[in-house]
Amino acid sequence: MTSPADALRGSGDPEIERLLAQFNADVAQVEQLRDRITEVRGRGEAADGRVVAETAPTGALVSLTIDPRAMRLGSDELAAAILEAAEAAARNAEEEMTDLVDPFIADTVLGSTRRPRDSR
Repeated sequence: MTSPADALRGSGDPEIERLLAQFNADVAQVEQLRDRITEVRGRGEAADGRVVAETAPTGALVSLTIDPRAMRLGSDELAAAILEAAEAAARNAEEEMTDLVDPFIADTVLGSTRRPRDSR
């Protein structure tokens, strides 16, 4: 698939070529970040590790493991342990997302807004 930027390739204008190369590098970084985000999973435990939850970056529960020994907790305590593990997993996923996105924002977005100083 061609992009609108492809029409500018080979223009002979060094500034356009430089901007096009930077654009392509930025797009590659965004695609890499997107791929890494889809792999993020938060993990949380409760009840001494007998309840383990995994969440997506959105906080949606994607996996729940309950050790058979946790069944002895009683329904109220087990429910509380599940919620505790899910909350911890969501916090963990949020931390992982922050770790991924913050450097990208600092390097790409903030870095691209900096203008070279005039050499007057």
